[in-house]
Amino acid sequence: MKLRAPAQTPLFRKTRRGLARPSSGGLALVCAAAALILSALPATLAAREREPNGAYAARRADLTAKLAAPVILFSYTGEENSSPSYVFNQEETFYYLTGHNEEGAALLLLPPGAAEKGWRGPLEILFLQPRDPAQERWHGPRMGPEDEGIAAKTGFAAVEAITGLKARLAALLASYTEIYTLVPHENDTGYPHAREWSEWLSQAAPKVTWRDVAPPIGAMRQIKSPGELALLTKAIELSMDAHFVAMRTTRPGLFEYQVAAKMVETHTWGGCEGEAYAPIVGTGFNSTVLHFNELTRQIRDGDIVLLDVGCQYAGYAADVTRTLPANGRFTPRQKEIYEIVLGAQNAVLAALKPGMSLDLARRNGPNSLYKIAYDYMNAHGADAQGRPLGRYFIHGLGHHIGLNVHDAGDPNRPLEPGMVVTIEPGLYLPEENLGVRIEDDVVITETGYKLLTARLPRTVSEIEAIMAAAKSQRPE
Repeated sequence: MKLRAPAQTPLFRKTRRGLARPSSGGLALVCAAAALILSALPATLAAREREPNGAYAARRADLTAKLAAPVILFSYTGEENSSPSYVFNQEETFYYLTGHNEEGAALLLLPPGAAEKGWRGPLEILFLQPRDPAQERWHGPRMGPEDEGIAAKTGFAAVEAITGLKARLAALLASYTEIYTLVPHENDTGYPHAREWSEWLSQAAPKVTWRDVAPPIGAMRQIKSPGELALLTKAIELSMDAHFVAMRTTRPGLFEYQVAAKMVETHTWGGCEGEAYAPIVGTGFNSTVLHFNELTRQIRDGDIVLLDVGCQYAGYAADVTRTLPANGRFTPRQKEIYEIVLGAQNAVLAALKPGMSLDLARRNGPNSLYKIAYDYMNAHGADAQGRPLGRYFIHGLGHHIGLNVHDAGDPNRPLEPGMVVTIEPGLYLPEENLGVRIEDDVVITETGYKLLTARLPRTVSEIEAIMAAAKSQRPE
């Protein structure tokens, strides 16, 4: 059987937020603006920042120490999307363990006791595509397995051509009947390429029992290293910069896509390689649609404007939301709902510490942060019919962020130091054209938390003051 890199046929690229996907119309204008900005960036911003090779090697060692069988993983191929505007972004698990954005690559890891079981090869092998000078004339230089200094560049002592993977897999079968990989699940659209290479693995090793490596790696990814925290912080800082721009820009007469374009410009100019998810800017009724990303409505005087926009920096995703009054002043009802949501967020922050839970499953556990937010909002206001507001809190309290805006791992795992999560209570009243969400990013510490978005104002008075100052400086 001729070996080929998996997933050579075009597939839809996975989205970072489950319901958010690029739309025609407004988002197309945002992307066009970002492309123009990117073309003008200095070359120094083109290189993707990453952790040192040793950080990825330590993760690989940590993973293999937990497992008694080998691990095989594949990168994305670069053909997950046939759109000419597609920009390659590595499969997260592969990137987490290698730090490399190479297309069509593979990774083989052996447990520490492999030699005792008869394995005679390296314990770590990075497989790369052979160099193709003709293709590189079109797409630029690539790393190849025969490159000078490739071991130092990649952090792998053994770098081989991917054409040798089948032989390595055959050698494994003499010692192992179980191998770990990313096992595609029936309803899992998160790894669309997985079915391609899963079929190849099954054909190449039909008697092997394939174990899912996603749970142990997901558990590792939930605790962020100092290097990951540094990269996440950069993504969050640039996202906050963009929200400041939005506070100074938003006003009646603009369109949702124009505000989003200004925010994307800030991200791109600062060095982000892209958005962590399709920008969500909703005004009026659109503020009550959780993942609204059509961005086509004109902002009107008296509207509320919800902005859920965050960038991706060095592969790491920020997730930040603010809700603004279109004309710079909250109406009494808008202020009432806003301060209820803010009060719920502050109540959660007061209780936030290791051992507490986002409680996405039960929502009523003894350490449930969700319950704190729900109970607060239910007790502090009512809708137009006099009913408590809890019914309008229709999503979870938060989620982990990292290499994905909804990062890997068990979302109901009790919080531990090193986890980075969002805290995002919200109320959405469609009959009032009024949606409010306040979303901040926190890292859990030994005794509590650190608010990574502390620089971005949350109170009514702070937001109104920024918008008033910006209005006073605009020409009439």
